[in-house]
Amino acid sequence: MADNTQHSDEAVEAAVFRRLVAHLDERADVQNIDLMNLAGFCRNCLSKWYVAAAAERGVKVDYEGARERVYGMPYADWKRRHQRQATDEQRAAFERGRGGA
Repeated sequence: MADNTQHSDEAVEAAVFRRLVAHLDERADVQNIDLMNLAGFCRNCLSKWYVAAAAERGVKVDYEGARERVYGMPYADWKRRHQRQATDEQRAAFERGRGGA
């Protein structure tokens, strides 16, 4: 029974990940710096977590491959299509959130 529960939990978690990635895709207007300032993580963080989780399970996924999974396209393409220059206010909020580091 525990195996079925674990399998069910993993299936739900995978579905939630897919929904999160789809939501981020739907909200390409939300910049990574906005996510960092409000939530403390961004699409790049999610990509790094993807790589780390794969490695923990013995699966080799490189960072660029993970970013393509999260961004839905090569990062350079996403950046060209959607990324805007951060405002002074966004940069200041980011620095405050990092403790001025």
